[in-house]
Amino acid sequence: MSFAISDAVSHVLDSALDGISMRQNVIADNIANVDTPDFRASSVDFEDSLRSAIATGDLESGVSPTETLTDTPVGANGNNVDLRKETLAAMQSQFQYQMMTRAVTDRHSLLRSAMGGQ
Repeated sequence: MSFAISDAVSHVLDSALDGISMRQNVIADNIANVDTPDFRASSVDFEDSLRSAIATGDLESGVSPTETLTDTPVGANGNNVDLRKETLAAMQSQFQYQMMTRAVTDRHSLLRSAMGGQ
């Protein structure tokens, strides 16, 4: 049985999943361009925006991930992708995504139980 939940916790989980997903895409792009001359790596921040939205209660429209260029030093070919840093960031974001999807699954299970096991 599928059901839609629209409350503060669901908005937080959805926003976190969206932010982590965007971060994973940016990291993948950085890694794919590790040898591209003059490529500048980017990073994604959504945690500050999410914290602010939680504090103000504006969860539906207040969360917006931002992509910014990193300040990693530029190499001889103008590229600043640090493969070790990007690989670690990819592993961390994968773990974060798994934790968020687990939270969503556990939340749905709890709600199903509260509804009488449906």
